[in-house]
Amino acid sequence: MANELKYGDQVHLQNGYNSWAGGYLDTNGHSSDGGAKYGVSTADSPTRGEGTGTWQILSATGKAVGANVVSGDLVYLRNLYGGDGGYLDTNGHTTADQQNSGGKFNVSTSKDQDRAPGTGRWRLFAQASSPGDQHVRPGDVIHLWNTYGDNGGFLETNGHGTAGGSKYDVCTNAYYNRAQNVGDWKLHRA
Repeated sequence: MANELKYGDQVHLQNGYNSWAGGYLDTNGHSSDGGAKYGVSTADSPTRGEGTGTWQILSATGKAVGANVVSGDLVYLRNLYGGDGGYLDTNGHTTADQQNSGGKFNVSTSKDQDRAPGTGRWRLFAQASSPGDQHVRPGDVIHLWNTYGDNGGFLETNGHGTAGGSKYDVCTNAYYNRAQNVGDWKLHRA
């Protein structure tokens, strides 16, 4: 089917917090974390800045561009800000408030696919799709689990963003849905 997501496709990721009002995954401002490129938060719009909310899905296991994305695949997410906003990456620890609710790692982008072993690799799990053939499609709700240290946590929104134009901060958490669907992300074609 033509509606299936393929490697190389560009997507926007909408967060499920507060009935899908959690904003869109976005790069915003330079990160002070070692080896990082840009900070990551959510924004009200997937197009806050040119490419800031656009992510290209790439295989972390060598699947070819054009191959179907399947639930359970290991992926890289490459941001397209400025033509290369870096790869979604865990880097550094969460704030004390985030740790009090299961927070594990801060999230930023890195120029390298894996700044350290597994920091840029994400296991993509779809909640469901129609038909139920394991392929991932636009509109599907997914969880993204980071592989750093074999357990980098689930991508989520947690706390208010601090960069101008940001909505919520983004980190990883030990829990896949600690509260109000903060770990749910809906895929939209860019």
